Amino acid sequence: MGTIDPKAFVSGMALLGAGIAALGCIGGGIGCGNAAGKAVEGVARQPEAKGSIITTMIIGAALSEATAIYALLIALMLLAKA
Repeated sequence: MGTIDPKAFVSGMALLGAGIAALGCIGGGIGCGNAAGKAVEGVARQPEAKGSIITTMIIGAALSEATAIYALLIALMLLAKA
């Protein structure tokens, strides 16, 4: 067996990690979709509570998107390393 170039190995692992971290962005999309769907159901059932439901949905969507932004940030940092 030959030796492995350490720089190539670190670069390859950084690219692999960036791809895996980018998969975390999928969770943000799923979370926002679920939040919006449930908010629509809630407003359809209780139209008088629309303001409260929409406010809660926006807060939940923001928290869900924050995890996707963190995953994207990690992916970009790993890409810069490669």
